Amino acid sequence: MTKQIAPLTERQAWNALAAHHQNVRELHLRKLFADDPKRGERMTAEAVGLYLDYSKNRITDETLKLLLQLADESGLRERIDAMFRGEKINVTENRAVLHVALRAPGGASIVVDGENVVPQVHAVLDKMADFSSRVRSGAWKGHTGKRMRNVINIGIGGSDLGPVMAYEALKHYSERAMTFRFVSNVDSTDFAEAVQDLEPAETLFIISSKTFTTLETMTNAHTARDWSLAGLGGEEKSVARHFVAVSTNAAEVAKFGIDTANMFGFWDWVGGRYSMDSAIGLSTMLAIGPDNFRAMLDGFHQMDEHFRTAPFERNLPVLMGLLSLWYNDFFGAQTVAVLPYEQYLKRFPAYLQQLTMESNGKHVTLDGNKVTYDTGPIYWGEPGTNGQHSFYQLIHQGTRLIPCDFIAFNKTLNPLGRHHDILLANVFAQTEALAFGKTPDQVKAEGTPDWLVPHRVFEGNRPSNTLLAERLTPETLGKLIALYEHSVFTQGVIWNIDSFDQWGVELGKVLAQRIIPELENKTEPALAHDSSTNALIRRYRMRKEAAR
Repeated sequence: MTKQIAPLTERQAWNALAAHHQNVRELHLRKLFADDPKRGERMTAEAVGLYLDYSKNRITDETLKLLLQLADESGLRERIDAMFRGEKINVTENRAVLHVALRAPGGASIVVDGENVVPQVHAVLDKMADFSSRVRSGAWKGHTGKRMRNVINIGIGGSDLGPVMAYEALKHYSERAMTFRFVSNVDSTDFAEAVQDLEPAETLFIISSKTFTTLETMTNAHTARDWSLAGLGGEEKSVARHFVAVSTNAAEVAKFGIDTANMFGFWDWVGGRYSMDSAIGLSTMLAIGPDNFRAMLDGFHQMDEHFRTAPFERNLPVLMGLLSLWYNDFFGAQTVAVLPYEQYLKRFPAYLQQLTMESNGKHVTLDGNKVTYDTGPIYWGEPGTNGQHSFYQLIHQGTRLIPCDFIAFNKTLNPLGRHHDILLANVFAQTEALAFGKTPDQVKAEGTPDWLVPHRVFEGNRPSNTLLAERLTPETLGKLIALYEHSVFTQGVIWNIDSFDQWGVELGKVLAQRIIPELENKTEPALAHDSSTNALIRRYRMRKEAAR
């Protein structure tokens, strides 16, 4: 029998947390550490090669106990099991949610509608590996007989952010004799700059669109087709040698001129923002090779299994999800800063923006009732130490509480003199400064004039997590991504929202389709928008006409 879950604000643990927050909200990390000298060793968790120090959070043992109780009362264990069983937990689209199947080992069984999907996943992976090996070795030739030296991925949203992030993150492992670029924006500049210095005879395009109808992607795809044909003498049959598709719409793929034998499929139980380890990751596999791609999948799977089996008090995604919820719902913190001290992870915060905000940016519960609490904090960030000379001022001395996730590695992939020691010193210094700050007495003891003291005081009590891993490898990247995927899931379960639909992206897309002909028609049609939108359309049409 399905366990009955009370509305969030009626759960015993939620109300206990609300009362508890009143008692601890002014408690300072200075006192928490002074009262418990072993806190920094005790409030840690380690699994699958990731070490989480969560001691610099504004929590006590009682806070943690109540948060874990809230997870239990919210049915988190049951929801985890339901996801891994292939139940249709994406209720508004009546779909299973099985990104975990994308990295399941070959012998596993995950059943959707009576069919084990794992063999299908591995069939696509094998097809990707064969294609990648042929392109990387030069066996795959273009229309003129030249090998492919340039790969351009055309997609948007999950078909772009994941591949871009993974390419940058794993650049150390990439094939340097090849150039990889990514086009997503319908702004023509994005495409024009991507192909500016490339030779069409050596360029392969990957068109990533499940339906093969996505407006931005297909606009860019047709522009790419025209560019490629123009450089290859207008030979229509050249399209089949210079374009492949990641899609499920064989009819549209064939109509475009792509050989459907070079179409790589995926499934409706894979959400776009959870798809970078599916065929959407074809550009990643081309860059780093099949073996490294499979190592990344193994990293994902290790974290999946940890999330599925570990007790919540030692479960990394659960702990991080609960801590984020604690600040979001009880302290009113509106954002989370993700701060990787690893240059290769420069696009990781941008990737997490879609993962977190498209998943949990919801205002109604699973049963359609309006939520009465905050969901979905804003995720943002930049690599350290760049951010320290930019927005850290606001984190340290601003008026907003901004919980931070610091990500660092014990070993660098590019050892150069003292660089890595200095980098890691900054990680540890920042978390210490955020937590403990500097008191007026400490500032005065430095000989600071009284009038200047308030400006140099750091209140501290700014919470952070520190994540440490040995080095950035494909396997480690998989673990990190899965960690955040499951942290997002944890929060969504407790908020009782659907973390796997994204209806919020639809309305603007629908209205854009209506406005496009209103901009392109030779004669102005009757406009029926609001006065602002009507005036903007007329102004654009007038300027466009004047430029002819």
